[in-house]
Amino acid sequence: MSFEDEWAQLKADAAMHLDRVPDPGPGPPTPQGDLQVNQKDLAAVGDVAFRLNQSLGNDGLHAMTGLYGASYALKTDFALGAALDQVAERWTEQVRSLQGACAHISNHLDYTQKAHAGDEFYLFTQFSNINTLDDGFREGDA
Repeated sequence: MSFEDEWAQLKADAAMHLDRVPDPGPGPPTPQGDLQVNQKDLAAVGDVAFRLNQSLGNDGLHAMTGLYGASYALKTDFALGAALDQVAERWTEQVRSLQGACAHISNHLDYTQKAHAGDEFYLFTQFSNINTLDDGFREGDA
């Protein structure tokens, strides 16, 4: 077997292993894999994202204030002043971008939790109605 053939076979084998969930062994199939998450986990992630968003708003921009001050003081006499101004602008953009990502995560998890609770309520009422119908059919049989 040539190197190219062996290399192609190894890549194909690796791709096959990466593209599937490991075989769970005997028992019923589990197409969902083994990842599990609960509402408490989601709430904790959402809470951390919310607190990080708040911290970035308060603490993430401290460096920006110093950079703008230094750039203003140095801008008239040194090229470094303009460079610091660019660094401050880029820093601000990155902090705002990170804040937006944290807010998106927090808001999405809040929405997901509320939507899931609504789905649970809907399913509960639908199953409750089925029990009522079953009881009605049983009364007619008697």
